[in-house]
Amino acid sequence: MTKQDALRMVLAALENLNLELDEPIEVGATTKLFGAEAVIDSLSLVSVIVDVETDVSDALGHPVSLTDDRAISQSVSPFIDPDTLADYIVSLAAESAERA
Repeated sequence: MTKQDALRMVLAALENLNLELDEPIEVGATTKLFGAEAVIDSLSLVSVIVDVETDVSDALGHPVSLTDDRAISQSVSPFIDPDTLADYIVSLAAESAERA
């Protein structure tokens, strides 16, 4: 899986979220998803993560969890913005490919 593929999945999940929001957010690679400058609330972030997990799992052909202990223990959260999340997804996909 390329970073572009992963980023496309994250941005698509955010676009889907926009359909549900009263005030749509600006969607881009640097949209703040987590932390003090986040443009969405925690429930919306969970929704995005679930959508992305589904897409990544479908693409890889096996279940993938983006919110395991490893993700939570990162010194820099993989959920800061779509670009960072895409990097994390690519690293998970690469590890998955190595195990296969």
